[in-house]
Amino acid sequence: MSSNNSNQDNFIRFALEAKVLSFGEFKTKAGRLSPYFFNAGGFNDGARLSALGRYYAKALQESKIAFDMLYGPAYKGITLAAATAIALADNGLNVPFAYNRKEAKDHGEGGSLVGAPVKGKVVIIDDVISAGTSVRESVDLIRGAGAEPAAVLIALDRMERSGNAVEIGAKSAVQAVEQEFGLPVIAIANLADLMSFLTSSNDTQLTNYLPAVKAYRDKYGI
Repeated sequence: MSSNNSNQDNFIRFALEAKVLSFGEFKTKAGRLSPYFFNAGGFNDGARLSALGRYYAKALQESKIAFDMLYGPAYKGITLAAATAIALADNGLNVPFAYNRKEAKDHGEGGSLVGAPVKGKVVIIDDVISAGTSVRESVDLIRGAGAEPAAVLIALDRMERSGNAVEIGAKSAVQAVEQEFGLPVIAIANLADLMSFLTSSNDTQLTNYLPAVKAYRDKYGI
């Protein structure tokens, strides 16, 4: 059971206050009815982005993974990697960061990688992993530059089997990435943290959602 001021609990509280995390009934891309919705696009002002970077930085440092630089896949990952790099620098750890552009440029610096030279052990930063495609692109770009992906850092691990409303896969998107690329996936918080947060909450409005989240986890969870 996590304590009430753990990085996970604080992050969940912060995501709820920012309306980035909401409860209700939401249709996922896979066609499932989910009792909760997480949209990192809602971290859309300076204070929230700054706080988010601190949560990412803390999760990364607590993971004890060795890394040399950060990489943010376009588009969402760009601001996330930048915010995390700033937070790490504020903690006294100044690391380079890079990102990709969706369209290769044919003039100026050329190529699809922007920012610091991609080398050493690289942490890929994104919001969630729904399918492994953006991770695959990032891994290919990083290896293509002669560097080595070290981990994937995300905000929330839904701990949910892949597939759709009818077919349920054996693994979650995160597990698939861990197995396919041999990369650890670090999440600021996951579905288990969300459930323990709801369980220990004094807010009846929140605890009311617990049965729906539990039923969803029983059906689709790993």
